[in-house]
Amino acid sequence: MKKIAKEDSLATQAYNIIKQAIISGDLSPGDSLPEERVANDLGISRTPLREAIKLLATEGLVLLEKGKPAVVASYTPSEAFDFLEVRSILEAHNITMIEPYLDDAFISLLEQNITQQEQTVVEQNYQFFIDLDLSFHLLLASKNKNKTLVEMIKHVNNGVNRAFLLLSKTLPISAKDAVEEHKLIVNALKNKDISLAKEKMEYHMQKIGIRIQTYLNKGETK
Repeated sequence: MKKIAKEDSLATQAYNIIKQAIISGDLSPGDSLPEERVANDLGISRTPLREAIKLLATEGLVLLEKGKPAVVASYTPSEAFDFLEVRSILEAHNITMIEPYLDDAFISLLEQNITQQEQTVVEQNYQFFIDLDLSFHLLLASKNKNKTLVEMIKHVNNGVNRAFLLLSKTLPISAKDAVEEHKLIVNALKNKDISLAKEKMEYHMQKIGIRIQTYLNKGETK
């Protein structure tokens, strides 16, 4: 891993560097992250490193166990599909609940997010894409007045399913399709067709599952 510069906070930079190492495969599932070694590698103290590790843990990318070094997470396909099922139920329901709060300004925010997603695909910047993808889904949830549901959507988007997508390296083959699926959702919302928007959200979740399964099937034939 490269050493960090002096912009942003040390913790933020450490988080970005470690996350990129996980996405690129420089760090693999099960790899240990001893504080002293990683801090020395990055050229920082342990305090900002611990902040970075905690943030990665909230995203499901790192597992923490008291008294032991953090490790890069690993998840089974069944865990990923279980989370995906929960995501589908919550996010489709969310679409029906935010109907009264849709306006042109909100649609514009969604469209701006998608434009940025398209750019990351062109640049093959999958770390930024996954952040924008998360922002897209949380932006949709932000209009929901049920804060418990919003937290649940945030949890499943930051959880096993998203971590599995990163750890299994499916993004290079799935990001472009995901952007097009996001467009279908936003277009339906723009046209005030809530039923269609819900249908397209469910379709998006189904396609994520198909892409994961396709990746797993390829792995079995190697």
